[in-house]
Amino acid sequence: MAKSKETFGKKEKEKQRLKHRQDKQQKMEERKANAKKGKSLDEMMAYIDENGNLSSMPPDPKKRKVFKQEDMNTGVPVHEEEDPIRNGIVTFFNDAKGYGFIKDIKTQESIFVHANQLSELIKENDKVNFMVERGPKGLSALNVKKSS
Repeated sequence: MAKSKETFGKKEKEKQRLKHRQDKQQKMEERKANAKKGKSLDEMMAYIDENGNLSSMPPDPKKRKVFKQEDMNTGVPVHEEEDPIRNGIVTFFNDAKGYGFIKDIKTQESIFVHANQLSELIKENDKVNFMVERGPKGLSALNVKKSS
């Protein structure tokens, strides 16, 4: 008589496969039973109250505010300075490496300066006039000149 070709491992895998199939069938039936089909439009709507919070109730029409499209600012605000030329004091400058930093007198910001942007040689504690541009690593000074 021949041995059975079903081993213990094969039987366990078959049991697990059947259990998985039953669990999947049971979950599908639960989803079907709990499905909320046919919701009305009012049940699906969400409203925003006067404070900007989501609510299920429509807002009070008496508290409605009307805005003009022209008054809305949808972009990034443009920050324009009155005078593009700034004044500052050189806090550090390395002649060998060709860079340094200027401290803006008005804003107390530390601004990078490169030797290529100098119109004349500068050293530490010199008062300078300069323009600023935003570089990839932060602010950098342009057209740096000694002031009197």
